[in-house]
Amino acid sequence: MVYDGGVKDQGGEATENQANPSASSSKSDLEKKLGVRHPLKHKRFRAGEKKMADPTSSAVEEEELGTTSAAGATLAEVVASGGADVTAQERSDPEEDDVGYQSGGWKSEDGSLSCGYASFRGKRVTMEDFYDAKSSQIEGKVISLFGIFDGHGGSRAAEYLKEHLFSNLMKHPQFMTDTKLAISETYKKTDCDFLETETSTFRDDGSTASTAVLVENRLYVANVGDSRAIISKAGKAIPLSDDHKPNRRDERERIESAGGVVMWAGTWRVGGVLAMSRAFGNRLLKQFVVAEPEIQEEEITDELEFLILASDGLWDVVPNEDAVLLVRGEEEPEAAARKLTETAYMRGSADNITCIVVKLHHEKITGVDDSPPPPAPTDNQS
Repeated sequence: MVYDGGVKDQGGEATENQANPSASSSKSDLEKKLGVRHPLKHKRFRAGEKKMADPTSSAVEEEELGTTSAAGATLAEVVASGGADVTAQERSDPEEDDVGYQSGGWKSEDGSLSCGYASFRGKRVTMEDFYDAKSSQIEGKVISLFGIFDGHGGSRAAEYLKEHLFSNLMKHPQFMTDTKLAISETYKKTDCDFLETETSTFRDDGSTASTAVLVENRLYVANVGDSRAIISKAGKAIPLSDDHKPNRRDERERIESAGGVVMWAGTWRVGGVLAMSRAFGNRLLKQFVVAEPEIQEEEITDELEFLILASDGLWDVVPNEDAVLLVRGEEEPEAAARKLTETAYMRGSADNITCIVVKLHHEKITGVDDSPPPPAPTDNQS
């Protein structure tokens, strides 16, 4: 997402392309950009493989691409955030091609979940989406963290969140005892830290953040901006975040009570500029555009099948219910993530498209053994 004037309108272009079929790319166009999928080309989970993630960024700025051609730019090699705190047991290398498409996946060390991610520059010249997916151990407990960060006005804020948000969260003294408080305070602290480090008066980068933190049998979803998180519960799509749009009644009232204005400029915008009501960064609008997250807590039960986190490049053209149906049709989460990004592109998304799919394996979470019981002894057995 970006501002007007080189700046993305998060819904306008995608909506226009939907209304005008000639503006949408055909399936053949998609195949030219992404290539026809082949079982030998796209790697899947490798049983027994152990690999530490390379802590390189999940997106690079335009000057690092070497070219601004949407068809010819090559992204730097990117994998899920790693380092010493990543202990994923099985991990596949992210795929990457010459049009800014990459995907990958891994399974947690304890086998309780598997995740897949896919990120596509799409019709944009530059990539401003970042993602993070990691698994760690704190106090002997497995902690999994997932995040989507969709930048606007540049990629610096989104990249900063990828590099610092989860590390700040895990350092919070109350992370394990009061996770919701820790998430809220960490979001606001990380926003302040970014604004202190970003001193250029010529930039006003901002970013969304949609994150999911799994601690034992609890799921915490936090959101700032218009990236979104949904779950599939007994086959039903349930949103765990509410997009922060300026025309949301409570958000408009909050902005106006702080002295701001919401006006129509192609879509509803704060000050006629920003088409979301909460974000990291955005120094010039900080009085109104806060980074205070809305947090939802969900108990992980057998009905909770999987989680989807994605930037608005997906949600602009793929309804929640469609996303759940698409993921349920794929066994592996990486394949599901790729399916979501490809579907969004084929439906005319004009944005960067990034998503994470997390599938839960309840027998590992609960410790229940699903194997059949041994046969009953017969009279001949001693």
